[in-house]
Amino acid sequence: MNERIKELRIALGLTLDKFGGRIGVKKAAVSRWENGDNIADRMIMSICREFNVNEEWIRNGTGEMFIQQDKLRVISEFAADLIKEPDSVKTRLFEALAKLDHKDWLAIEIILDKITSQKEKG
Repeated sequence: MNERIKELRIALGLTLDKFGGRIGVKKAAVSRWENGDNIADRMIMSICREFNVNEEWIRNGTGEMFIQQDKLRVISEFAADLIKEPDSVKTRLFEALAKLDHKDWLAIEIILDKITSQKEKG
């Protein structure tokens, strides 16, 4: 399991300090887990909950690393984060998007179509 914790942390692009901070522990604890120390069940559950990790993967190495979320769940969790951070750039962006009219949304759709078609080509 220690190798999978390190694999997860690296996949998330987090330092020991940032990974630990997200689940309420110091970087030394994360380092110890990655180097073979036992990890409490409650910490495994915290990791799974915070990072949307498949518990079966982290414990046994089976299945996918992350749990696939449906669109509505992703959107609702994002909206909950916006409420917690009323002055963040994310909140300001979505407030501006909420004020767009139908014509503006059509223009954005055209831009998105161009971006996605360029990604598929290259």
